[in-house]
Amino acid sequence: MEAALREAVIAIAHEAALRIMAVYTQDFVVTWKADASPVTAADMAAHDYISTRLAELTPDIPVLSEESADIAAAERQGWPRLWLVDPLDGTREFIKKNGEFSVNIALVENHIATWGVIVSPVHGFIYYGGSQHGAWRRGHLGGISQPLQSRRPYARPLQVAASRSHGDARTQELIASLGDVEVIRLGSSLKFCHLADGRLDLYARFGPTSEWDTAAGQAILEGAGGALIDLQGRPFRYNARDTLLNGDFLAAGDCALLEEIRS
Repeated sequence: MEAALREAVIAIAHEAALRIMAVYTQDFVVTWKADASPVTAADMAAHDYISTRLAELTPDIPVLSEESADIAAAERQGWPRLWLVDPLDGTREFIKKNGEFSVNIALVENHIATWGVIVSPVHGFIYYGGSQHGAWRRGHLGGISQPLQSRRPYARPLQVAASRSHGDARTQELIASLGDVEVIRLGSSLKFCHLADGRLDLYARFGPTSEWDTAAGQAILEGAGGALIDLQGRPFRYNARDTLLNGDFLAAGDCALLEEIRS
């Protein structure tokens, strides 16, 4: 990705984060979608801004956002490239006002998440990168980019991420099987950021997520030297199926840890 496009998309994600914070600091109404997931004015403000600006920036690249995902599979699967967007990842955490939510934008090319950016609205930090671009962190917009390398080799106790709002018995069983671990509960795609910069070793998710939940995080993690795989050891592919729901996955900063878990 050329630098001008990269910086423009980072700036779009950052501005969306500011618009989210304008709602976060006020009283807001929560409504519920048909799938029982919450949505707020912040979700829609970020969605409207990102979708409009990306369409202006790259009119030849369609946008698939969580808040406008009702596009026929036959149409979207024919797109060679697309922006895959979660305008506010972690709406439940936003509602709880614990700061653990993010803005996610990923570029998907031929079903591969080649580049992504994640912005934390509350903390201001920006993570971006991809497997062919490396991974980088900025403390704020305009800040100096610091290269990232996920923790290698992994060490005990393992720092294992668990979802703040979604838990299940299979995840608990895996964590118990790992032995000496410290469980870190964290919301949204911030878990991928912490994997990419070496603060976490593993994030396992059993149960549904959506493609916009993981695409940017996978790109950044791969840029830092880590991986996100399904239980058969395959990296996730995007916009390749009728459904936009992901299957179970394992994500780690050290690929050797994934091999050990699967062996």
